[in-house]
Amino acid sequence: QVKLVESGGGLVQAGGSLTLSCAASGRTVSRLSMGWVRQAPGKEREFVAHITWRDNTRYADSVKGRFGISMDNAKNTAYLQMNSLKPEDTAVYYCVGRVADSGPYDYWGQGTQVTVSS
Repeated sequence: QVKLVESGGGLVQAGGSLTLSCAASGRTVSRLSMGWVRQAPGKEREFVAHITWRDNTRYADSVKGRFGISMDNAKNTAYLQMNSLKPEDTAVYYCVGRVADSGPYDYWGQGTQVTVSS
């Protein structure tokens, strides 16, 4: 079993930056691919970014060029650097993980709130 714990959410003004962290613990973390999914009020969950244990990355078009995902394998921690934040980025951000190269995510964090004021 793998446990994911997010931190770093908060309130920021439009145009500002935030960095989210996600610490993984448990079995198989060394080959864990991780990502971020967000859910805004009244909307469906939306893919944000993903990084494999080989450091391959993928982003949603809505955040490409503004967000950066990275992973510190020594600390079993993934980061989401969010720049040029917009009010429409307001959502609960969930850290997710999986062992397989593709398919649904096996593990979910508890979520952290990000609020961008205009």
